[in-house]
Amino acid sequence: MQTTVTLAPTVIIRSDAFNLTHTDQLVLCLEVGRDRFRVLVRDSRSRVLYLEDYAFPSLLTNQPLTGLLPNIFRDHPVLSAKPWQEIRIGVNSPSFTLVPKSLYRKEYAGSYLALMRGSALPAHEFAQAYGHEEEGFLSVFNLEHPLADYFSEVYPLQPLTYVHQVSALLQATTNLDRHVLTPDSIYLFFEDELVTVVHRKAHQLQYCNRFGYKNVQDLVYYVLYVLDEQSLTPKDISISLYGEITPFSDAYTELSRYLPHLAFGQVPPGLTLAAEFNELPDHRYLSLYGLALMNE
Repeated sequence: MQTTVTLAPTVIIRSDAFNLTHTDQLVLCLEVGRDRFRVLVRDSRSRVLYLEDYAFPSLLTNQPLTGLLPNIFRDHPVLSAKPWQEIRIGVNSPSFTLVPKSLYRKEYAGSYLALMRGSALPAHEFAQAYGHEEEGFLSVFNLEHPLADYFSEVYPLQPLTYVHQVSALLQATTNLDRHVLTPDSIYLFFEDELVTVVHRKAHQLQYCNRFGYKNVQDLVYYVLYVLDEQSLTPKDISISLYGEITPFSDAYTELSRYLPHLAFGQVPPGLTLAAEFNELPDHRYLSLYGLALMNE
């Protein structure tokens, strides 16, 4: 049964250059998770022309996504447009793991996730993989059959590429890290009670994991734990902040007590935002920007 509710975007930005009559020359990027849905459109010159952000009310986060998404897609002028040059779907699902390419076997994809989560995938989910060819590993993650079926019905005969949100973050940090002069780089990406930690050394991925936390003390513990495991000194390392964090947040205040070199991140190189996006904080949508940069 579909939930009849009106869902309005919390953020919507549209460039004057965005033209729906030429969608076959545009890439549609969708990021979907239990509590959020985001839309980005970029052109062949990697210019971001359109962005929308939806936050699902807490009372609806237990509803199946296939019951919520039709309320957004129905009569939506952008989401109902077609055909697109490409459609990329970033899935913010709870289970993911990174497997070296030399060890990966397609028939064992579900087993990799079962080992990571401690239980087999339920019947309504399956294992999906995305290859990071330049970095030599694959991201394996869980995807719900009903969600995949829904997007196939909405966009029949369209090329759909599924990636995990972490894959999009890894792509974004790859682009960012190419312009870093220091040997080590730490990137923190924040969501509600979640932080993804990425460490790159000499432009190579060294560490990636996501932690759930209930208070800022736990957050600080996890970050300091990672730094210790990676043999990094907190007072020396520069850390870039992304996602749902501000200079006035408790997370920032607590982290700054232990980490003196915190900085809010920039838009990844390779992606250009239209002038209409000037007031949008550069650090907020890193995973969405990474999705726009995949395969570039």
